[in-house]
Amino acid sequence: MRAALQEGVTGYGAGVDLHAWMTADLASVRSKLFDSVVRLIPRDRWHEQADGSGATLAGLLLHIARHQDLAVNAVIRNHSPLFQAHREALGLADAGLSVGLSESEDRAVTAHLRPALLLNYLTAVFDQTAEWLQPLGSLVLDIEPHAERRLTTNAGLDREELPWLYTMWEGKQLWWFVQWPVLGHAHAHIGEATSIRNRMGLSPF
Repeated sequence: MRAALQEGVTGYGAGVDLHAWMTADLASVRSKLFDSVVRLIPRDRWHEQADGSGATLAGLLLHIARHQDLAVNAVIRNHSPLFQAHREALGLADAGLSVGLSESEDRAVTAHLRPALLLNYLTAVFDQTAEWLQPLGSLVLDIEPHAERRLTTNAGLDREELPWLYTMWEGKQLWWFVQWPVLGHAHAHIGEATSIRNRMGLSPF
């Protein structure tokens, strides 16, 4: 599968390898999210449900940050996720360690998120990912981290509570964690966040 992805990447731009593509795409994801969504939606509207339904921007930003943080820091780097250091400031000290991971937003939790502190966490996650990914060699991307053990030990998660996450992430190589939880997942939710922006009447176009 990696070979097919590698072939597609090198065919798209002469001499572009998988690592270079991932680095460029991370920068693209960050730019789209911060410049086209975060910057354009006033912070006093981050908890607003556009048209009275669906996700809020606060909920989406927490969700994007949590998945990227979990993949890069807990699973790939074998460290505690940055969420542990930001949890109290976010007002989530009493929330479960799985908060923000589900595709369904828990409005009872996200309604209390303070935009400035949520932005601090989101920024820290993107900064850490870029710092880790930039010097990485392409050969390292084939390593298969022990996802199940690291999700439980580093992030304090429970397979019985999150069977879908453990099943999806187990047996995957490092490149997959960058390609999907970091990049693909973010692209999908940035599209959702852009729709929220537009439904709020804030499209710059």
